[in-house]
Amino acid sequence: MRLRKQELGDRNLVGARVEAARKKRGMKQKELLAQLQVNGVDMNASGLSKLEGQIRYVTDVELVALADILEVSVDYLLGRDN
Repeated sequence: MRLRKQELGDRNLVGARVEAARKKRGMKQKELLAQLQVNGVDMNASGLSKLEGQIRYVTDVELVALADILEVSVDYLLGRDN
């Protein structure tokens, strides 16, 4: 497992929760990327890494797809729900 080289950013609220939910499901980034593709979201490995690292913004379409794939609510990803 590679460790993050950069500090966490401040460009989104969801990155840490996406990463936690993905890991809780035992899902690798590659698997999440494949599921995003199936759901019509075109994202590459660098984009997902930056999203999880809170370095890049997340779109509303990506947010909904991530919540659906990870089987969590959008409110959870936004930190509004435990």
